[in-house]
Amino acid sequence: MPPPVGKAMRLYVTNTSPFARVVRIVVLEKGLSSRIELVTARTREENSPYYAINPSGRVPYLVLADGTGMEDSGLIATYLDALDGAPRLSAPQSADPWAYGRLEARARSFTDGVSVWVREMRRPQDERSPTILKHEVARAERLGASWNEDVAHPIMQGPLTMAHLLLFVGLDFARDSKMADLEASNPHLRQFAERLRAMPSIAATHPAST
Repeated sequence: MPPPVGKAMRLYVTNTSPFARVVRIVVLEKGLSSRIELVTARTREENSPYYAINPSGRVPYLVLADGTGMEDSGLIATYLDALDGAPRLSAPQSADPWAYGRLEARARSFTDGVSVWVREMRRPQDERSPTILKHEVARAERLGASWNEDVAHPIMQGPLTMAHLLLFVGLDFARDSKMADLEASNPHLRQFAERLRAMPSIAATHPAST
């Protein structure tokens, strides 16, 4: 695979992927825009040229200067966070690693469930599974209520981390897709989301802004 031309790295994304949005926020937060070219990938499309770049067809996908490809939002975010030798988003140095890991895993689980619901809704109506849709809405509502308490954790009230980003993009994705407005019924969660929504990197990566 040839190395990217121009900027040192190439990041393949879609405007509708919450996990791609997480990585795009990391790019902005770490001041890496001048080093990374953003490319909109053509996914879920027969014979897409993107499949020659990333056989799985998933996003985000990072191609390094030497042509090496890297998949998975967590892996890519950790790599980008560490480029300057001062990682701060992926593994907060001041936090208990198990306490932080629990929160990040739960946030990722929440956003993954929202993504399943949205993907199901994008299928033709006669191919959608009511069972899956109902299950994912119920899961999101349970997790929303749980997060209404967990956002009070000192880690979630502290500096920005991947746990913050994963939780926020899931909330935004659920609201924008009309799956569920979990902020309306969870006031602490709403305060958390409003705080992040005011951040420039968050605003700049909203699908309506790109």
